[in-house]
Amino acid sequence: MKHKHLYITAFFATALFASCSDYLDELPDNRTELTTEESVTRILVSAYPTTTSCEIGELHSDNIDENSNLYTYLFRLNEHMYHWRQTTEEDQDSPHALWIDCYNSIASANQALKAIERMDNPESLQPQKGEALLCRAYNHFLLATIFCKAYTSTHAEQDLGIPYMDELETTVNPSYDRGTLATTYQRIAADIEEGLPLIDDNIYSKAKYHFNKKAAYAFAARFYLYYMQSDFSNCRKVIEYADRVLGSNAAESLRDWKALGMLSANRSVQPNEYVNADNQANLLLISADSYWPLVADPGYAPCEKYCSNDITAAETCKSTGPWGSQTNYWQEPFAPGGSIKNGFRRLALYQEYSTSGDSYTGHMVLPAFTTDETLLCRAEAYTLLKQYDKAAADIDAWQKAFTKNTTTLTKESINSFYAALSYYTPENTANPSVKKELHPAFTLEQGMQENLIHCILHARRILTLEEGLRWQDIKRYGIVIYRRYFEGSTLVRITDTMGVDDPRRAVQLPSNVITAGMEPNPRND
Repeated sequence: MKHKHLYITAFFATALFASCSDYLDELPDNRTELTTEESVTRILVSAYPTTTSCEIGELHSDNIDENSNLYTYLFRLNEHMYHWRQTTEEDQDSPHALWIDCYNSIASANQALKAIERMDNPESLQPQKGEALLCRAYNHFLLATIFCKAYTSTHAEQDLGIPYMDELETTVNPSYDRGTLATTYQRIAADIEEGLPLIDDNIYSKAKYHFNKKAAYAFAARFYLYYMQSDFSNCRKVIEYADRVLGSNAAESLRDWKALGMLSANRSVQPNEYVNADNQANLLLISADSYWPLVADPGYAPCEKYCSNDITAAETCKSTGPWGSQTNYWQEPFAPGGSIKNGFRRLALYQEYSTSGDSYTGHMVLPAFTTDETLLCRAEAYTLLKQYDKAAADIDAWQKAFTKNTTTLTKESINSFYAALSYYTPENTANPSVKKELHPAFTLEQGMQENLIHCILHARRILTLEEGLRWQDIKRYGIVIYRRYFEGSTLVRITDTMGVDDPRRAVQLPSNVITAGMEPNPRND
């Protein structure tokens, strides 16, 4: 999973970048012909992205603040992403890298599907067909959640989508229409629903690196949560698919956070265990080319210019919830001596050195789907359907695994805790609140429903810290976020604000994609 197979070409992605005026005169169609079942199975290794959206999502979110100019950042991409700018950077972790890598992965999935079709769709290749459909859906989903607005049933017919590629490209200088976000999500849903029944874990030697059944259901649960309808009808699908992941007793499937917290927080001990394929909580592991652990992890010194400092950490790894303060967390916040960076030790950087030994390429393993996150998806769906007792039970199961708190959380105790909090203001650095005003495109009732959502957003923010998912919650719930500049612990100024309708919530397409003629995301300036 570390590298794509050599036989997958960059033709598909190149076509998405090509200038209409100076592209090649001939179609560079040198795709490998897939003629055996084994070759179809092999190419699907290349259908998983090797670029994550972690850095894009995390640096766009409110999990990061800007610190004194005395500190440095590692790459210009860090600065560009933090300031919500379009970037010309094309290396690992960039929007350019995500775009081209996802479309290359989609090309692999489409090549497998076409080969299966040419072989008359044999029964023996149905599991591979299911995997290809899930991979195609997942790559489009990653692109849509970064380069598009959050899905809302009221605006999706007008909002821009992304090109949905369900055929192999066979022409030179193809023209791509972004379509609408509604169409993009409809096609993702169609691929998921067709692929899910076909998944068979028995074809995998290492199931956690593929869309095994539980991983596929976890993806479906998250997708339908993001595919929010004004009547919350898709919440029932979230619950249905999450149930298939979690079984009859969700608590038994969660991560053993106590055991993780007992491991050394230094170097790679905790991170390696966090991404252990044998851990029941990890459903799908993605191996990616990335320097993000070097940028984000508090165990590494660089990039303290843009990071989670002590003030920011009070909203995340050092925050207090209905489960108690940070001292109740099994996995303790990590802030090495001499560094202002705060976080958890979860992301391991794997360094591949050049032959001369003077440089290296960064790699990481990401748990793309976990039982803990799927549980919080279900809790959110229960809350939106006003099944508050069930939502509280899921929250309680999560907090009893993640923290030392043994007191059972109820809908009443959760409601009481968040009702007592003041709303967040960026200037209040002495006692920052985790409760931020919500402006979703759907209706939330004040009181119980809203406060349970505050709790779930708080829990998910802690659970997925450094993994980029906070950015999706900001978009989905219309949370206003700020750019704050600190000298030490002193807030000097607020440098920018991203309001509810700010078009920068859809990350701008790579510049060469726009140059090739694709419609860019709107901007106010």
